[in-house]
Amino acid sequence: MANLEDFDWGKFESQGFGGAYSPTERAEMEQMYADTLNTVQEEEVIKGTVVGITDRDVILNIGFKSDGLVPVSEFRDMPDLKIGDEVEVFIEDQEDPNGQLILSRKKAKIVKAWEMIYGALENDTVLEGVVKRRTKGGLITDLYGVEAFLPGSQIDVKPIRDFDIYVGRKMEVKVVKINAAFDNVVVSHKVLIEKDLEQQRAAILNNLEKGQVLEGVIKNMTNFGVFIDLGGVDGLLHITDISWGRINHPQEVLELDQKVNVVVLDFDDDKKRISLGMKQLTAHPWDALPAEVEVGSRVSGKIVNVADYGAFLELMPGVEGLIHVSEMSWSQHLRNPQDFIKQGDEIEAVVLTMDRNDRKMSLGIKQLTEDPWTKEDVLTKYAVGTKHTGVVRNLTNFGLFIELEEGVDGLVHVSDLSWTKKIKHPSEFVKVGDRLDVVVLELDASARRLALGHKQLEENPWDTFATVFNVGSVHRATVLEKSDRGATLELPYGIEGFSFPKGLVKEDGSAVEAGEQVEFKVTEFSKEDRKIILSHTAVHTAQPEDAKRKKFEKKDAPAAGAPKAAAAPATPKKEEVRSTLGDLDALSALKDQMMESEKEAGEKKLAAAAQARANKSTDAADADSTDAAE
Repeated sequence: MANLEDFDWGKFESQGFGGAYSPTERAEMEQMYADTLNTVQEEEVIKGTVVGITDRDVILNIGFKSDGLVPVSEFRDMPDLKIGDEVEVFIEDQEDPNGQLILSRKKAKIVKAWEMIYGALENDTVLEGVVKRRTKGGLITDLYGVEAFLPGSQIDVKPIRDFDIYVGRKMEVKVVKINAAFDNVVVSHKVLIEKDLEQQRAAILNNLEKGQVLEGVIKNMTNFGVFIDLGGVDGLLHITDISWGRINHPQEVLELDQKVNVVVLDFDDDKKRISLGMKQLTAHPWDALPAEVEVGSRVSGKIVNVADYGAFLELMPGVEGLIHVSEMSWSQHLRNPQDFIKQGDEIEAVVLTMDRNDRKMSLGIKQLTEDPWTKEDVLTKYAVGTKHTGVVRNLTNFGLFIELEEGVDGLVHVSDLSWTKKIKHPSEFVKVGDRLDVVVLELDASARRLALGHKQLEENPWDTFATVFNVGSVHRATVLEKSDRGATLELPYGIEGFSFPKGLVKEDGSAVEAGEQVEFKVTEFSKEDRKIILSHTAVHTAQPEDAKRKKFEKKDAPAAGAPKAAAAPATPKKEEVRSTLGDLDALSALKDQMMESEKEAGEKKLAAAAQARANKSTDAADADSTDAAE
């Protein structure tokens, strides 16, 4: 359309149009026409009137020089739309390439929605939206065409476990945050509920008192109890206050969102921690316990708990008795209660003690059988000298305990395990659970004591060892272990001996080490103490003297049938003196030097006496060798 300023009024008039109008009148007519048109701005929301409806578009007059078109699809929420109705539209383009005014009702709704959202945040007003779908961590709500995020924590005052139940519902919310840069809106429904609960919470807390019965809803469940919503105030119902009977988890008897009646047990000064009870609403089961249940009576029930010290037997829900581990068996050796009973077992027991006031009861199961120590045949069955086989139940530093039968234990002292081996701890000989043959050494039925032995099953070999390992005999032995105190030796027949450090010196001055096998001479033997002391040093220090004895014996041997010379007093040999002095080389050398200087002058005079002593010693050695061989 051309501008009015460019219109050729002269040509118009020459053709016979408007010739009757003066310039002033024409100006007035132009102003009147301009006043009928609206001045519109793009991206502006304006009201328009429906002037036509087609299959594809709705024609709207917004007072502009041309009408605008809006797709019919944008009026789906207005099925009763008719000509003459007014609607708000958004001006997208005043004139497209076809000269058409482009309008949008959808964008007009969004613009208005954002205006309402900002106004709601500023004025703290409530908006109503529709939950469109579930998303991670919450819900997406449609606020008049704008999507807003409703976090899961802001849906309700209680934890929500299923978000899907809210999809499609209308929900009132408050705007709590707007991110203008990303057009993000965060809303909350919880704040509306909290305002409604404030008055209820105040009323409950003001009237709260111990013993008061309230109705609540279970909002959360843990292994130690449940949290109950009392109407804006939360209270804890501990697992021990749910039922008189024993339960392992609240879910065994309760469910989430279940309505329950509870009694107020206690609360702090600020009334922020409220303890609730549910079993207290019913009578205590002990009050219904039959009078026939008394000390000595037999009862039956189910094992509901097994601990290290015993087990609890439930006679009826809320009535339990303790079976101590010492009352499970006549054996004096305590074992794990799991060896006798398991949780869930249904058993019988005998009432040992009962206190109805304190609601306590102790039970026993060993009393269902006869005490083996009171049986008539116990004195003959376990008489001294009788042999038995038992199970090793416990090991100590001083011995081991063997169970011969249920309730009858005996002690085997560590010294009664072996005749030959020196056992420091029973674990070197047996382990728990092994079966061991024993013989009764002592019996005290009144004290319930048995002394047992294992080595006594065999004869004492030390009577024989006394003839084999006599003092002066030489044996080949292996050094088992060595310490500062000396060495432990392994001798023939599995017997052990001991050698002091001074007896471990070799002929070359070095010491015998662990693992070596050399000859040792017996220097001390004790059958009572089962002790054999040996020396390797005594073996090689005696060799020169033995050779000298043989030389003298050959030279001065008496003729056949001649009487033997009188025995001369024995004189200590040099080697024996050195051995007695502990094989101290330096001291022995000094002693030899002094003796040589003193004896140099009278060496010839002492030769005969020395020869006589040598002959005597040789005879004695031969006699010892003969005895040892026998």
